[in-house]
Amino acid sequence: MVDKTRINNQITAPELRIIDDAGENLGIMPREAALKLAQEKGLDLIEIVPTAKPPVAKIINFDKFRYQKEKELKKQRSIQKANELKEIRIGARAAKNDLEIRIKKIQEFLDEEHKVGITLILRGREKYNREWAMKKLNEFLQMIPFEYKIIMEPKFGGKGLMMQISKK
Repeated sequence: MVDKTRINNQITAPELRIIDDAGENLGIMPREAALKLAQEKGLDLIEIVPTAKPPVAKIINFDKFRYQKEKELKKQRSIQKANELKEIRIGARAAKNDLEIRIKKIQEFLDEEHKVGITLILRGREKYNREWAMKKLNEFLQMIPFEYKIIMEPKFGGKGLMMQISKK
């Protein structure tokens, strides 16, 4: 990751809106005055919003600023990861015990806040008997003891019947 944040003398804007290390807005001041204020406090002047008019800069220790940014990125990644789609594949002629194992796995995924894609695999002539396939999928859904909501209605495609569910 290449950091394009400008600090101290790298800042080119003649005037800046300054925020101090406590988060207080100090108003608009010339770049030189802001640099002098940061040096007096023993901190860095960091340009936070370069596109604003005038640009926003914060007086803060650069290492602390970088740490806060990394922490924010990690949090965003974990939120993104929580919304991943997990897939469960079931056969049309699977035994009841196999289906119960799949239901336990669905429960785990939903508890972890994931969306779950359920694919009913159809083989050969099974693909042409759509009513039977829908019946099999509905039987599986009725076996699920916990609450869920359907994100994507069942549809035919690929190797069978697909749908998505998430936690209610």
